[in-house]
Amino acid sequence: MQNNVLILDFGSQYTQLIARRVRELNIYCEIHPYHNIPESLEEFKAVILSGSPFSVRAEDAPHPDLSRIKGKLPMLAVCYGAQYIAHFNGGSVEPSNIREYGRAKLSMIKADESLFDNIQEGTQVWMSHSDTIAKLPENGIRLASTPDVMNAAYRVEGEQIYAIQFHPEVYHTTDGKQLLENFLVHIAGVEQSWTPAAFVDTTVDALKEQLGDDKVVLGLSGGVDSTVAAILLHKAIGKNLYCIFVNNGLLRKNEFSDVLSQYKDMGLNVKGVDASVRFLEALKDISDPELKRKAIGNAFIEVFDDEAHQVQDVDWLAQGTIYPDVIESVSVNGPSVTIKSHHNVGGLPDFMKLKVVEPLRMLFKDEVRRVGAEMGIDKKLLGRHPFPGPGLAIRILGDITAEKVRILQEVDAIFINGLRKWNLYDKVWQAGAILLPVQSVGVMGDERTYEKVVALRAVESTDGMTADWVNLPYEFLQETSNHIINRVKGVNRVVYDISSKPPATIEWE
Repeated sequence: MQNNVLILDFGSQYTQLIARRVRELNIYCEIHPYHNIPESLEEFKAVILSGSPFSVRAEDAPHPDLSRIKGKLPMLAVCYGAQYIAHFNGGSVEPSNIREYGRAKLSMIKADESLFDNIQEGTQVWMSHSDTIAKLPENGIRLASTPDVMNAAYRVEGEQIYAIQFHPEVYHTTDGKQLLENFLVHIAGVEQSWTPAAFVDTTVDALKEQLGDDKVVLGLSGGVDSTVAAILLHKAIGKNLYCIFVNNGLLRKNEFSDVLSQYKDMGLNVKGVDASVRFLEALKDISDPELKRKAIGNAFIEVFDDEAHQVQDVDWLAQGTIYPDVIESVSVNGPSVTIKSHHNVGGLPDFMKLKVVEPLRMLFKDEVRRVGAEMGIDKKLLGRHPFPGPGLAIRILGDITAEKVRILQEVDAIFINGLRKWNLYDKVWQAGAILLPVQSVGVMGDERTYEKVVALRAVESTDGMTADWVNLPYEFLQETSNHIINRVKGVNRVVYDISSKPPATIEWE
């Protein structure tokens, strides 16, 4: 890679968003923790310092050595980064007398400054800090102010350092993308060459060199990530890629046969393995969600290992790991607290003896879809909602039985097919049904019923890190509820989940 941008992460909740905005400019960037600056900086043409939850004045705040960067590479310091540059270079940072959080307007922009090309006074920015820069660093020149923040932006004369106290990466900063483009393209001279086509070409060439004539096995899920990874590998090594699609008995209704049919026209070498009985036995009498995930993970490894051994002389396991998983595993504070186990993180059991290849490990989800489109993968497949690795097991609260799986598959099919029928499917990021471990009284005809309750869930998001519930039409919910109760034996009540993430998660388990 050339013309890369280095983003140093100080622990901000917005760091991934900076990377996503840079990538949207067709510029390749990488996130590294502030305490793990790459030994070689030759491949980088610019550096961005992220924000942070810390105060730069605190003893335990991030204080990296930037001597190899400062004055040598163009730098954009955001929020905490701007305060860090000021604090340690002759300026001063003090607690703010007023709350500097939320929307603000730039009331002054210095004329003829490249950072603010095509940005007008009065533009909206997003503030998120409790300290403020009271005095600029040595050779600092004020570039912008708001009514409450005198030093909202500055640059350091002679060092190509630009600093802003607001967040250009968030949606609420109206001209944030323009500012990033001004810095990266016009000031730092970074080429906008990071395109799906370029990624396909360079990745296929790299895979050919990495894998040679070796054999690779890949566990297909029918989802976007594993499918795009499979096509990339197929372009590189052809028949030496062996794809295995395991039916764990927890897929959506008819999904095993539907997905296998979908892959027939893609030229892939795919083997379908129906191990549903094995998985249901492994889950017997288990109710704890984390134990469910582990039981499913262990069963999958056993099944996959059995199938992989039927391929002679296989050397590699391919995975659809994407960049948010990679970032999380090397975050500023180390791996985050486990909310739930991830199917692509944590390594392989020693007995598998396979090397791992991850062709998508530097892509965000939206980039994976664009790469898939570049390779001609069907739009319907690329537009599929994310589906949890453990499948319906974590949408059935409590223990798992074949009957509960059947009920939820029927409910889920009515819900998802209804979204498609009403042209709502593509407006939703993820949707599904949850079978609750409660029963409720109902009336059907003249009879009293005491049957199960299901919850419907539909959210909108860009990457799953945050999500809002979708305001589906009442008429759609009414029709869906009637169809479920009338057609799925064992269900007599339907509810709709209107919780956002945070504080709730997308899945219930």
